[in-house]
Amino acid sequence: MMRSLYSAVSGLQNHQTRMDVIGNNVANVNTTGFKKGRVTFQDILSQTLTGAAKPTDERGGLNPRQVGLGMTVASIDTLMNQGSVQTTGKNTDLAITGEGFFTLKQGERTFYTRAGNFMIDRDGLLVNANGLKVQGWNAVTLQNGDRIINTSAPLEDTKIPIMEKLEARETTNAKLKSNLNLDTPILGPNPSPDDLIKNTHSTSIDVVDRYGTKRRMVVNFRKEALNQWRANVTIDGIDANNIRMNIGGAKVDTNNQLLMNFNTNGTIASIREANGTNPQEAATGQLTANVVYTLPDGETRNFSLDLGATGQVKDSITQFSSPTTTRAYFQDGYEMSYLESFKIDDSGTVTGSYSNGERRILGQIAIGAFVNPMALTKEGESLYTESNNSGMVNTGAAGTQGRGKIYAGALEMSNVDLSETFTDMIVTERGFQANSRVVTTSDDMLREILQLKR
Repeated sequence: MMRSLYSAVSGLQNHQTRMDVIGNNVANVNTTGFKKGRVTFQDILSQTLTGAAKPTDERGGLNPRQVGLGMTVASIDTLMNQGSVQTTGKNTDLAITGEGFFTLKQGERTFYTRAGNFMIDRDGLLVNANGLKVQGWNAVTLQNGDRIINTSAPLEDTKIPIMEKLEARETTNAKLKSNLNLDTPILGPNPSPDDLIKNTHSTSIDVVDRYGTKRRMVVNFRKEALNQWRANVTIDGIDANNIRMNIGGAKVDTNNQLLMNFNTNGTIASIREANGTNPQEAATGQLTANVVYTLPDGETRNFSLDLGATGQVKDSITQFSSPTTTRAYFQDGYEMSYLESFKIDDSGTVTGSYSNGERRILGQIAIGAFVNPMALTKEGESLYTESNNSGMVNTGAAGTQGRGKIYAGALEMSNVDLSETFTDMIVTERGFQANSRVVTTSDDMLREILQLKR
């Protein structure tokens, strides 16, 4: 008789545990990034009245006779399935679709979360609602001006320095890939002003001097012979006599003239200085002219003018029987400016937009993945930490090695399904109710036994 009482008590206790988990799920139905819990049961030891007997010649085999002693909790699982993504429009709100967690730091402690409701603090650091710092990699600038992100480097606090000043950068390289119309008339040695205006083609791009002043550079082309063009450069605010073009090192005996020769297939073949006592020529590989100019304060500066590679069409000046295009597609200088806005793409890369129109990579947000994310330890405030069974974190860029993608301007909602949860609640209530009936019925049976002798 006592066995049924204790079995029913175990049922009451463990159904109450299940109701506690269900209640927590309902309470967090609108919690950002919340992952619901699930309780599973298992039976506990059974009392064996008689063991199993094998068949003999006289009779068949017998099964064991066992009475169960109740039930217990097998596991309380955290289900990591995807929650729905809700658009917010706030660019520091981030949602992960797929596997992985954002990595946060509080001093030396590391936490993980799916709740991406972040903001920028006064120091430009990306933090969560409780001030924990979002981890990633900040971009570094190479000597050639390129910005790179090293995702194999140690994690660091992600910084988005809104209104930070970006120092001016002097132009060191400009690139052209214009097309010069093959059908342009050949101009003689002394063309008329009208012919010059009509048959001179120009390509322009803004370059920046060492003081951060933006100046319009114009490259003028005119056809002088079959498959040959003459080019010269003008720069706003610079006297024409203070501009020279040469090949190789700067020389004082050249002026602002360059001859460009083309192959019969329309690709550039060579470039040559148009004058000087020892004119230089380049006929292989990348064809680059050196533009030297003198600023109004008397200081001489220079930058390279990249005309393309011999025999190549892509990113090179060409001569085809097509309309002339004025295409200068790159220069590496920019004025002093301030960071005005930023955006985050699905790889977690943060790209800043500056007041001078410059765009540059600022950093990248890291995503940490685990072999067994269900084993992470809940620390409250939508945070998790590693456990003995979760495995070590594998940190990297979003969208790589099975990690999910990042969506900016959105948040992942709770994955609690109310219809499913209320169904579980009803089943749990009925289980609790049924076990309570076992207790009362066992109590009635005990009362009858006590009343056998009056």
